[in-house]
Amino acid sequence: MPFLKVGTLAQLPQDSVMEVMVGDQPYAVCHAAGAIRALSGVCIHRGGPLGQGQIHAGSVVCPYHLWEFDCATGESDYDPTKRVPTFEVKVEDGDIYIQIP
Repeated sequence: MPFLKVGTLAQLPQDSVMEVMVGDQPYAVCHAAGAIRALSGVCIHRGGPLGQGQIHAGSVVCPYHLWEFDCATGESDYDPTKRVPTFEVKVEDGDIYIQIP
């Protein structure tokens, strides 16, 4: 599976999230707890845009109904058996890449 460049570290300050589109698929790229992580950009609750949310204590918060998902695991704080998909990330020379299936 290829890694695709989706942004730069300069675009993603600590404790922030950004939405990136690869084709017609949104992804949420998080900078939380000192790490860059990538999740599906679609909330499993009501389809909200996770990449347009906020970071709170290492989780991304959906802007629609405030569901939270751990940036590292994708687990919901409401029900840990529910999770959004996560994707492999690498950072090289200040560029952020995610592995797209």
